Amino acid sequence: MILAAGRGERMRPLTDATPKPLLEVGGRALIHRHLDALAAAGVERVVVNTAWLGEQIRASLADGAAWDLELVYSPEPPGALDTGGGIHQALPLLGPEPFWVVNGDLYTDYPLERLPRQPTGLAHLVLVDNPDHHPEGDFQLRGNRVEAAGDGPRLTFAGLGCYRPELFAGCRPGAFPLAPLLRDAMAGGRVSGEHYRGRWCDVGTPERLERLDRALLARE
Repeated sequence: MILAAGRGERMRPLTDATPKPLLEVGGRALIHRHLDALAAAGVERVVVNTAWLGEQIRASLADGAAWDLELVYSPEPPGALDTGGGIHQALPLLGPEPFWVVNGDLYTDYPLERLPRQPTGLAHLVLVDNPDHHPEGDFQLRGNRVEAAGDGPRLTFAGLGCYRPELFAGCRPGAFPLAPLLRDAMAGGRVSGEHYRGRWCDVGTPERLERLDRALLARE
């Protein structure tokens, strides 16, 4: 699943007329890069949730044939359903097996084929070094187990993970965040993780987008 429903308030005015996943870095839309990586990792079917300017995303991606993928869409109401609510609504499209989720507004060279297809617990998260704009981090990594609390060094959740549908057991339809579900699972020792040290960028502001665009154009 690619999360592509957000309004992108911090990216305005760029996102007033263009949904954030369709913003380009290095001459290619962020969500196109994700589909490239998913196809290369052997994925065959991708669910994309949409809300803000979702018709542009559907027009750009169509049925996924350009990537030899099957694309299905999970449209959300105005304002979207937040990360947890968006995934929960899409569960009937995702099926009973574990599934990967990629945030549509990030850039990374993480090799998606490294994500587990069967996590040992309810979820497996990719963590990265804390960026300058998020120095406090999100979670701790002890061995291969992710913990929400503790006095050790913290890392930032990269927006890449593998989840079991059971993580959402008991959830009700509507908007809600993902983080509380993950913290509850962490408290039970049911979230594994890894520390990725390669290229990663949360493209959350026009300034970060511009810096990444310049770097990719220079490299590619």
